[in-house]
Amino acid sequence: MEAVNKKFKISNAKIITENTIIPNGTVLVENGKILGVESSPIESTGFDEIDANQSFVAPGFIDIHVHGGGGFDFMDESIHAFLGAAETHAHYGTTSILATTLTSDKEGILRTLDVYNQVHAAESKGTKFIGLHLEGPYFSMNQRGAQDPQYIRDPDPTEYMEILERCPHIKRWSIAPEKKGAIELGKILNKRGIIPSMAHTDAVYDEAKLAYQNGYSLLTHFYSAMSGVVRKNALRYAGVIEAGYLHDDLDVEIIADGIHLPEALLKLIVKIKGTDHIALITDAMRGAAMPNGIYKLGNCHSGMDVKVAGGVAKLMDDSAFAGSTATANRLIKTMTETTGVSLVDAVKMMTATPARILQLGRQIGSLKKGMDADIVIFNQDLEINRTISKGRSIFTS
Repeated sequence: MEAVNKKFKISNAKIITENTIIPNGTVLVENGKILGVESSPIESTGFDEIDANQSFVAPGFIDIHVHGGGGFDFMDESIHAFLGAAETHAHYGTTSILATTLTSDKEGILRTLDVYNQVHAAESKGTKFIGLHLEGPYFSMNQRGAQDPQYIRDPDPTEYMEILERCPHIKRWSIAPEKKGAIELGKILNKRGIIPSMAHTDAVYDEAKLAYQNGYSLLTHFYSAMSGVVRKNALRYAGVIEAGYLHDDLDVEIIADGIHLPEALLKLIVKIKGTDHIALITDAMRGAAMPNGIYKLGNCHSGMDVKVAGGVAKLMDDSAFAGSTATANRLIKTMTETTGVSLVDAVKMMTATPARILQLGRQIGSLKKGMDADIVIFNQDLEINRTISKGRSIFTS
């Protein structure tokens, strides 16, 4: 039954809050907002009913780093691609996404921003857009991963100011903090309320510390394309990874697909950082939710060829991962099965924590009165039964 009424309730549910699971609760929704969360069945008139049948009911998943999926990439520069990727991820419980770019020439970035400006508030059958994440082009060549090397460059004030003026919806920008001009760019982003994030970086600890002191508050896909301990002239230097551990309030995001990071590292990150400072991300490219094959990373015409097989995307020479093929429900399942964290904590890393990072914690990320009715219903195997965005069903199995 589609939740088309302005008033409905989800009953007979195992409701996941930020701290616990309510075993037989009820969620009331009216006009796209949560009216209440009750710890027992309640009688109500005028409400359509969705019987969860003792499935789990959680806040909609929030993906703050995703490039595409379902055969689409946000760098395709088309409204069709944006909406297609959004519809794909709705099938896996995601209700909010931060559409993410790739390293490109300035014109490609600007065209992508122009398309995003059109879709930001557009009615979509899928996941809603909550802003843009620019990944690159100001990266370390040595830590480029699958970023196209021909476009990697130092921050250019003329270029990045034009980009910032072009789109008011940029929420974060991933940058290598050791690049010439990166600290100044971080200060500018902070003044505009945009998150500077350390990424694709060869910085040593002192450079990462300086960036942190100047507003860099997030580490992009922790461990991936990121410096750790190195030796120079017989001396050891800590890197960005160690900075992430030593600064308690530095947030990290991880690709918890079970492949990018092995079990031991996932457990280590949880042990040191804690679930309040970890956001789960898919980093999904167009091959997510698609069969094995060859796909373009980035623009469908000019992007790099990537092979998808065995649940992972890699460059054709196997030299680096090329994003991922993960979906949000897969991340949560990996965390519960691999690290032993509770379902409550795993869901929090995909909901409340990313919402807090984006300063949207009063609107999305938890099931509380007055919050957007972004809700996902799933079974014990993390298979999605229904995804609801602002009270509207955007996927039903």
